[in-house]
Amino acid sequence: MKFSFINPSQTPGNLDMCSKAWPPLGMLYIAGVLKQEAIEVSALDQTARGFSEEQVLGWVKKEDPDILGFSVLQSSAKEALRLAELVKAWNLNITIVMGNYHATLNDVRILKKYPCVDVIVRGEGEYTSLNLAKCLEKGQDLGEVKGITFRDKGDIVSTPDRPLIKNIDELPFPDRNLTNAEYTSTVFGVKVATKRFTTVLSSRGCSFQCSFCGCRKFARGVWRPRSVENIMEELEMLQSEGYEEILFVDDNFTLNKKRARKLCQEMRKERLNLRWFCDSRVDNCDYDMLRDMVKAGCNGVYFGIESANQRILDYYKKGITPDKSADAVHKARKAGVGIIVGSFIVGAPDETRSEIENTLNFAQKLDIDVPSISILGAIPGTRVWNDLLNKGLINEDECWETGVFVPNVSPNTVSFDQIRSAIYDHFREFYLRPKLLLKETLRTLKSSYRIAVVLANLPRIDAIARELRRGVKYG
Repeated sequence: MKFSFINPSQTPGNLDMCSKAWPPLGMLYIAGVLKQEAIEVSALDQTARGFSEEQVLGWVKKEDPDILGFSVLQSSAKEALRLAELVKAWNLNITIVMGNYHATLNDVRILKKYPCVDVIVRGEGEYTSLNLAKCLEKGQDLGEVKGITFRDKGDIVSTPDRPLIKNIDELPFPDRNLTNAEYTSTVFGVKVATKRFTTVLSSRGCSFQCSFCGCRKFARGVWRPRSVENIMEELEMLQSEGYEEILFVDDNFTLNKKRARKLCQEMRKERLNLRWFCDSRVDNCDYDMLRDMVKAGCNGVYFGIESANQRILDYYKKGITPDKSADAVHKARKAGVGIIVGSFIVGAPDETRSEIENTLNFAQKLDIDVPSISILGAIPGTRVWNDLLNKGLINEDECWETGVFVPNVSPNTVSFDQIRSAIYDHFREFYLRPKLLLKETLRTLKSSYRIAVVLANLPRIDAIARELRRGVKYG
């Protein structure tokens, strides 16, 4: 039995288009569990390898798997389905499996519309994929595999959900060599990873209820951390393999401040020479924790600030205030965090022009290095999506594959084009302020990391300028 995996390329222009390619950890975790059970695996990251559809098909023909799995986000769904159709046209006997967020939240819709897809793995895929592979190998009833949706004699069958993995430590570390690719990280076209780079997941899930995010539904509202000892073992392994920059891709890296501080203390104790970055909620960070993070090599923090208006924050169900955001940024700067990124989302239903301008002005007032500004979007699995459905503002059958930008469907919202224009103006004003330019220049001269980023991006300055002019990201 051979199980091959493909991480398909994103389609430009999609709602959650993201200008970076990171290691597909979910896919690699599944592959590790399969390998432990002597199932042959292979993996292709289409974006990282720069493969065309014809090259991907050539890779599949060479691997000749029994099962072909696709890791599918909304941004990569169209490409995944095109590839699946190409593979099925070549060999009908290959079982096509799809998983990850988009597939999980649209399982029945995908199977109804696309006959090239045989099985959807819902939620966490490690043990579900293992059971699926063994079931197919033995020719047993797929109805016995928990956590899948499949087609059976013309009917679509959904088996009961598989329980979440309680002990994440039991999983083997992702084999990052499996994709045969090197990765980097970019922000608006700026290459921010200057040394050998990878990602690490130190916890899974999210217990918060942000209305624009589908993570809670996907992870069933449960946060599950790995132990500090298990994380350290992986970090030490990565350092021995030559990795020097790490991005923790947790939804809630600092949720347990005691755990975060203990990890930082262990990193210092073992003298790990890693530069790393992470996310943090603004209401879940204090100076002492941030200072421990900086001492342990943390070079950047990404804060979900979202809005300067409490009414909009309440609609987003963020559970924070603008004052908490300002306080978190102040603490991070005081603690010595090198790069502070703040995310903002505008274009909520009924959000006024003055509220949008208030958020853009707030982004300028905060002492952040990079504002990441998005226009609110809605995809299945989010509260915003359900809100639009309940108000009759979208046709689910027409929009489930692409999602929608809220200003394009909400009648009382400032238009998409007007918001995009305001964001363009903001970016221009933000980066051309003399005070900011002086401040950032002084910070760069004091930081070997910032100097390395500048040198790494000098040959790409024209491309970066184009990316900055685009400005708008997904919501």
